[in-house]
Amino acid sequence: MASDNQNPTVFSTEFGRMCSKCGKPSNNCVCKKVENISPRKNADNIVRLFIDRKGRGGKSVTIIDGLPYSSEQLKDLAKSIKRQCGTGGAIKEGKIEIQGDVRDLILPMLQKLGLVVKKAGG
Repeated sequence: MASDNQNPTVFSTEFGRMCSKCGKPSNNCVCKKVENISPRKNADNIVRLFIDRKGRGGKSVTIIDGLPYSSEQLKDLAKSIKRQCGTGGAIKEGKIEIQGDVRDLILPMLQKLGLVVKKAGG
């Protein structure tokens, strides 16, 4: 009989889909939580600020990409940026999205943190 490492359980009638890495039910997977907490490494270590309007009904959103922080640090930074800009925002896929075109306000804030920041796109 093969060991559990070579043939992991992927579905259980009791729990449903199972994670093939940690062996827990998909909704309680430990692997995904650990991956989200680990710091992101950027190839060139440059934080990019750019505007996105696609799929937003013509409204603009400033996206901050390439931040080398954990998810908790991203939450704190996003909260600080939203407060100083006086606008809303969210964190999606390791990127901070801030409502409106506020690149000129965010750029000096990130530079004070010692990050190399560039405006990208339009």
